[in-house]
This record gives sequence, C-alpha cells and structure tokens, in this order.
Amino acid sequence: MPASIKDVAAHAGVSVGTVSNVLNARAKVSVEIAARVDDAIRELGYVRNDAARQLRAGRSSAIGLVILDVGNPFFADLARGSEDEADRSGYSIILGNSDERVEREAGYLDLFEQQRMRGVLISPIGDVTERLGQLRDRGIPAVLVDRTTADPSFSSVSVDDIAGGALAMEHLVATGRRRVAFVGGPMTIRQVTDRLEGARRAAERHEGVTLEVIETEALTVFAGRDVGVGIVARDPADRPDAIFAANDLVAVGVLQALVINGAAVRVPEDVALIGYDDIDFARATVVPLSSVRQPAALIGGTAVQILLEEADDPDVAPRQVVFQPELVVRESTGG
Repeated sequence: MPASIKDVAAHAGVSVGTVSNVLNARAKVSVEIAARVDDAIRELGYVRNDAARQLRAGRSSAIGLVILDVGNPFFADLARGSEDEADRSGYSIILGNSDERVEREAGYLDLFEQQRMRGVLISPIGDVTERLGQLRDRGIPAVLVDRTTADPSFSSVSVDDIAGGALAMEHLVATGRRRVAFVGGPMTIRQVTDRLEGARRAAERHEGVTLEVIETEALTVFAGRDVGVGIVARDPADRPDAIFAANDLVAVGVLQALVINGAAVRVPEDVALIGYDDIDFARATVVPLSSVRQPAALIGGTAVQILLEEADDPDVAPRQVVFQPELVVRESTGG
C-alpha cells in the first residue's frame, strides 16, 4: 500500500496536522520540524492525494482543454499558449482530443465535469452552448477558443475567419487567378464555413471570378492529397488555376498530389495554392506555402486569462475577443 499522511506523521514523530501544515502552510512550521517531515516523505515515497484534496476544496487546479485535432500543429501551438499562461497562474492543462467526433467531445466534457475542473476551454465541432451552460450551472466556467458564439453570455477567443477567407481570395485574384477552388470540410466545423464565406464574398466582388467548393471529410493531409489526385486527373482546361485550402494540412496534401510522382502540375505557374493557419511546416514544404496566419499561442493564452477571471468572479462580464488574421505570401502563390 502507498504511504499515507498518517504514516509520514508517525515516521517523523509529529501529528497529522503538522504534516498537513508542511504541505499546505509551511510558514506555520519550524524549519527543524519541516525538515523532519520532508525526510519522512522522501524515505516513505509519500505522494499527496490531490484528488481527495480537490474534492474537499470543491475545486481543481486543472483546466480542461478540448481541441479538434491534436495532430494539427495549429492546435498544438494553441495548447502550448494555454499551458504557458495556466502555469503562470499555478494551474495545469488537461488536454482532450475530440478528433472532430461529437461523441468524443461529449465524453471529455462529461469527464471534466466529473473531475470538477477549474474551467473548460473548447474548440467545438458544433453548437455546444447548452452543454456549456450545464457546466456553468455546476460552477465550471467555459470559454470557446478558435470559435465565436452567437450566445453573448459565453466568452470566446477567436480570429475573424471570414476576414481571413477574404484575405486569401483577394490575394489569389490579385495574382491573376480567376478559377478558384475551396478545399476543406466537413462543413459542420464553423471555422471552415466562415473561411468559405469570406472567400465567397470576396469572389463576388470581382467579375469573372468563380469559386468551386470541394468538401472533404476531414482537415488532414490525406484528405487534401485525395482532392489533389482528383484535380490532377482532370483535363488541364477543367482544373482550377488556384486552390484555397481550409487549413495548411489540407494544402500540404494537395501540394503533394500536384507536384510529386510525375503529376507535372506546376505550383504556382499552373495552380496557385494558399492554406490557413501558417503552421511552422508551411515554410518548409517543397514549394513554400502561402497561408493566412492566426496567432495560435496568443489565442490559447488569452482564453486562459478570461477563464480564470470568470472562475474567480462568476459575475464578471463575458468577453468576445477577435484577433485579425495576417496574409503570409510565399512561393506557392508566386510570392
């Protein structure tokens, strides 16, 4: 059996209360007594039961974070920003990967409720405000990340994806492209539909510009590669002259299909290509990838700040923070 706090007290020759003070209020204990307790903890291999302590306190020192895809470097950067900010405030981040599956997302929210997390950050698949309201009723605040919400009672931290989609399309049009394909999905993901909407609005401002929509089942390299293979198989006259991918992973997959294995489709001469997120790998692809940058780490860190404010004061007014995207031009669009 693992050593208990009673075992430590007996080994050090002090009371259980004294051991508790060493662990939680060290200033109340003399240096000599604290050293004896420290020696006993080390010799017995005692590990404090934080779960029981949090249960008594009614709060956790952890924050739950649910993201869409742990394999996407954008979400890795977002999680890192969240973790850094949480650490500065004495909290830890517990990460859940929904893998763009509603049932997994619901499972993590249930788990975080059971574990009485200090709060929850979530990049949701669809509309989860009702479920987040239930968490809030249990004293667990929630903040949406990389997503806005129509419910002003919830805070959110996001990027203006409609503006980002328009940035990408305007750039492609400015380079002389007229037959643009948008590649991404599923359309149940709000970020995808917002980026498409921005591209569509920009296309409508230019005469002769068309926008083809190619929906994918996921935002992955493999999904992009499948679309790219299909585009290569078309007659050259039927191919788009530009592709706007809903994220960089999809763009990387499209790029692989266009320029590898003798496809003989030149990027950007035959088809210009732009992604979204500006992950670190975007600049290192075989043709460096133009992209729309969003500040992933800043999104995560800001979300933690807002969440802890709401955890400390449930009456604080919710905030919707929207950052502006930035166009990054590289060789894949002729930069």
